[in-house]
Amino acid sequence: MIDPTRQLRPVRALLRAAALCAVVACSGGALAADLVIALKTEPSSLDPQYHALTPNIQVSQTLFEPLVCNGTDLELQPCLAESWAVDGKVWTFRLRPNVKFADGSPFTANDVVFTFDRVPKVPNSPSSFKIYQQHIVKVEAADPLTVRITTDVPYPLLVNNITGLPIMSAKAAAGPAPEGKTTTQLNAGDGLVGTGPYRFVSWKRGSEIVFERNPHYWGTAPAWDKVTYRPISNPAARVAALLSGDADLIEDPPTDDLERLRKNPKLNVATKASVRVIYVALDQHGDKTPGVEGADGKNPFRDKRVREAMSLAINRAALVDRVMSGVATPAAQLLPYPMFGTSKRLAQAARPDPVRAKALLAEAGYPNGFSLVLGSPSGRYINDAKVAQALASMWTRIGVKTTVDATAPSVFFKKRNTYVFSAYMAGWATSTGELSNTLNSLLVTPNKEKRVGTTNRSRYSNLAMDKLVEQAGTEMDAGKRGELLRQAGEMAMDDFAMLPIHFEQSVWAMRKGLSFAGRADQMTLAQSVSGK
Repeated sequence: MIDPTRQLRPVRALLRAAALCAVVACSGGALAADLVIALKTEPSSLDPQYHALTPNIQVSQTLFEPLVCNGTDLELQPCLAESWAVDGKVWTFRLRPNVKFADGSPFTANDVVFTFDRVPKVPNSPSSFKIYQQHIVKVEAADPLTVRITTDVPYPLLVNNITGLPIMSAKAAAGPAPEGKTTTQLNAGDGLVGTGPYRFVSWKRGSEIVFERNPHYWGTAPAWDKVTYRPISNPAARVAALLSGDADLIEDPPTDDLERLRKNPKLNVATKASVRVIYVALDQHGDKTPGVEGADGKNPFRDKRVREAMSLAINRAALVDRVMSGVATPAAQLLPYPMFGTSKRLAQAARPDPVRAKALLAEAGYPNGFSLVLGSPSGRYINDAKVAQALASMWTRIGVKTTVDATAPSVFFKKRNTYVFSAYMAGWATSTGELSNTLNSLLVTPNKEKRVGTTNRSRYSNLAMDKLVEQAGTEMDAGKRGELLRQAGEMAMDDFAMLPIHFEQSVWAMRKGLSFAGRADQMTLAQSVSGK
């Protein structure tokens, strides 16, 4: 819904500017203003440790900061930690001095200890942040500005992983529950205090999330007095909001509209190749699976030949060209080559072969195919429902009669996480820039103690692959680690453990005068938007 007060915003801005000029001399420089960003997906929570999901993480990073940050291309950058060093299994982080939280309290090593301690205590996490704490056995404050993290084995990925852990205030987030302030309390703003460039004002679910500039921010002051995130799941509605002035910047406009938007002299369009892979997961857990009929009561996806047939039926190049309007790249693995740990052999997606696909189905005992329901979000990824429908059409042609259950992201993820689907389409983007995090999250056998397999909803299990990924996780030699990951990735893809479809290219459209470079992790960060 368009906010009727939005039309009054320019007038109010002029009145504020006039009032300020009446008190101080105006030099002609641009005054800071409000920024409205239209998001394609509303976060499921503002608790920065509840759900490891991009819509949640990008909003939390407006308020919070990790020890180490990722740049636009996932390069590591000092953040709350100025420097770090490793000696065997002990990592030492020197913290940035004179940093304050948004409530004015000082940031110290105790806040880091509290943050790391809270992660495993957060209940009912759909995708736990424990994936970023692998091998950590101790986090301690050596002094107010020094943190020591001890791992049970040499662990080269520790710095990469902690980019995903925003630091909370031990003072503000403390509470009687095991995790301190609960997710419900944090969603209401109670304890939602970070060191980031903005601080929390309000959240009206389904309508808007409002932040204002953090006066205690240690870094360069952000450009905007107030930032409003507005969830608008319909792509056409996001474009309408931009064109009407109800939004200043929008995520992922419809691919069919890109040429028109680029030609509009009042707009800027930014694109960025991303690390997000869109994939199909197939349930390989039990002898039976929900949503499948005509397979004699069996789970057909436990047969590799069926999984291969499903992959061979997909014309990835046509899907990218016709459904995605070229704003994607066909995928044959879970991270674009040549990123760390990827395979040169899998740099190009295989051509479709429906004849071979039908033959494989017959070999597996399904000459007449079967029927299934493909789960998909609608509005979470670029053209997600359209992509799902295209996949359904391609599978139906080889005899796997497919219908699509496309629902709002919150509904989809709830169904996915409770194993309602035998097959579902989703996406994954790593913030570490290498394959290990993706494999550990999506395909390694789920293991709560080892904090792996946290988003393995197909419940795929390959102990040989698990061993390679685990060996890579403790290999300090980068060359050897990359080779282990390559082998693990190829093993999984040769087994059709998961069906990669394409890598998204992200698009942002904004009013003229604004600039946003875009990020490989697809995050839309208000503090990175400049202009007037």
